[in-house]
Amino acid sequence: MQTSQNHKISYGSGGFYVEPVQNLESYCMPSSENIDNYSSSDNSSQTTYPSVQTLEQYCTLESASTGNSFPNQNSPPALSFSSNNSPLSKLESNSYVLRPQHSLEIASGSPEDDSYLAHDLDDLTHKIRELETAMLGPNADMLDIYGTVIPEPDSFLLEAEKWKKLMEMSSRGDLKEMLYTCAEAMARNDMETTDWLVSELRKMVSISGNPIQRLGAYILESFVARMAASGSTIYKSLKCSEPTGNELLSYMHVLYEICPYFKFGYMSANGAIAEALKEESEVHIVDFQIGQGTQWVSLIQALAHRPGGPPKIRISGVDDSYSAYARGRGLDIVGKRLSAHAQSCHVPFEFNAVRVPASQVQLEDLELLPYEAVAVNFAISLHHVPDESVNSHNHRDRLLRLAKRLSPKVVTLVEQEFSTNNAPFLQRFDETMKYYLAVFESIDTVLPREHKERINVEQHCLAREVVNLIACEGEERVERHELLNKWKMRFTKAGFTPYPLSSVINSSIKDLLQSYHGHYTLEERDGALFLGWMNQVLIASCAWS
Repeated sequence: MQTSQNHKISYGSGGFYVEPVQNLESYCMPSSENIDNYSSSDNSSQTTYPSVQTLEQYCTLESASTGNSFPNQNSPPALSFSSNNSPLSKLESNSYVLRPQHSLEIASGSPEDDSYLAHDLDDLTHKIRELETAMLGPNADMLDIYGTVIPEPDSFLLEAEKWKKLMEMSSRGDLKEMLYTCAEAMARNDMETTDWLVSELRKMVSISGNPIQRLGAYILESFVARMAASGSTIYKSLKCSEPTGNELLSYMHVLYEICPYFKFGYMSANGAIAEALKEESEVHIVDFQIGQGTQWVSLIQALAHRPGGPPKIRISGVDDSYSAYARGRGLDIVGKRLSAHAQSCHVPFEFNAVRVPASQVQLEDLELLPYEAVAVNFAISLHHVPDESVNSHNHRDRLLRLAKRLSPKVVTLVEQEFSTNNAPFLQRFDETMKYYLAVFESIDTVLPREHKERINVEQHCLAREVVNLIACEGEERVERHELLNKWKMRFTKAGFTPYPLSSVINSSIKDLLQSYHGHYTLEERDGALFLGWMNQVLIASCAWS
């Protein structure tokens, strides 16, 4: 039978109605070139945001069924029939169009019989389902003829809102916020946002600025190195070099002099060793990261003035690749320096060079003698030894078991007090920024911002650690700190018990801090000493037997 050409199916405001199409060429989607993409520039703060072109043309249902997409409706209302419940007549054409409409109505021509009209209604319902599938894809089941449409978020609007917030943040000039947001973007692998933030951060950081600007400069380079997977190379190239030419002090020694962190650790450890070995005539100190041997200068001097004369001292110094790289030479240079110093103090001295990293040390490398009293020193060294999260052999705990086999009179532990070992990237970044910002702030009270030595110290001794923490993963990340509570668990598991710190040494450390400017804090709790800057604890020291 003949059907009327006046058939409509409409959703409410913002909905659609279906009608026959006479000229299919006149109904089409706009080409992809008409939808503007957003763009950003590394050299400009101006950003063009995504824009969505209003689609006012009609779109054929056939084009929808072949994969073209329709713009999402902001608030699609429920679908309902017109109040007169008019039956539908047979539609002659299989082509329909979608047109915005404000109310739902089903208009018909002249129906002839109810059964045929029921068939027409089923056919039209099927067409509606096809339309739903084309528009909503896998979410088509969210649309019910008696329910509502729950739209997916408009990705263009979300993208525009994101860039708006980024621009607002940039205009505030909060460098810490920018650095953290960049780390967040890296954590979710959003390279587009990361690239833009890196370009903005370059305008805000400076190696001669305030503490956050200086630290930000090295964090920024860590981001770049992480993206380029070059963190390990940069870490190795940034070294605390030895004096050359007219230089009087190495960068590490400058850091040692201007900040109390190392002196605090060395003084507390040496005090525990001197106390434990005060009755011994021959002592053997095993240092699992000898570095430049600076720690033992003061201990040799102290033992030289011991009542009854100094003991014979033997030090086994364990080497490691980055300390050797920093020295520019092997352990021989350390042994010669300490031997010369001991001779000047009239102390019998012997140096045993252990030319392997701490994680590879074996019992026979230490050349133990039966009549020597042994002290083991882990001063800012154990966090460089990989544990079970890096290596199945768990060298960190193995080394503690090895130390227990030496039957030492005392074992000293000095470590940086923050957690980066197993922390995921974003948490590790947050810990790193808070910790090193406190260090940079403390340096700021000692050396002027334009001071050449300050720049060298921060670049060659601190930036290398920041780069390794942020840019490196897996075995390449050797900076793996743990909090003292975790170290206590490891020492207890290895069979050690706490060794009380000397009250005389604690008093000496308090006197030491009086000679430094700034807001340093010293706290003794649970048998350990904690040195901090303002509210940030930086170094923890304790002893075991």
